[in-house]
Amino acid sequence: MDIALVILRLVVGLLVAGHGAQKLFGWFGGYGLATTSKFLESIGFRPASAWALLGAAAEAVGGVLFAVGLFSPLGSIGIGAAMAIAITKVHWPKLWASNGGLEYPLVNLAVAVAVGIVGPGAYALDRVWGTSLPSVISQPFLGLVALGYLIGMVSSAATKRASAATRSPDARAR
Repeated sequence: MDIALVILRLVVGLLVAGHGAQKLFGWFGGYGLATTSKFLESIGFRPASAWALLGAAAEAVGGVLFAVGLFSPLGSIGIGAAMAIAITKVHWPKLWASNGGLEYPLVNLAVAVAVGIVGPGAYALDRVWGTSLPSVISQPFLGLVALGYLIGMVSSAATKRASAATRSPDARAR
């Protein structure tokens, strides 16, 4: 089981970290932070630059922490939060990645949740260095991540509705 966890952590963690680096730095063929901000603004995130930085950092830092098994479950939480937003705000309701669907982020979310529940296993830096995040900290932190996610969703939905109402004369007539 510990070898299986290492394989999952390395593959998913490093791919998600690379995906975050695409958004942050433009590495690996990515667009960088400015273009990521413009995209997020186009789908209703305000302030887009802050959301772009937060999302890209959650992927990059969360992916690295997840891959090496350090400060668990923070890596799982970072990946999970980024993937939940990607699923609900970018890819929903399409399923298959070939159609821009939620297939890839859903797999990442499932792996992050599963490893977050069972822990990083024996071959993790947490075990080597004797580090751990006390449940007194990790449980409230998970609550803060969930609260931040909900605030972001409500804020994004509200700005999207307000933006649509000001652009469409038919919306104002209703």
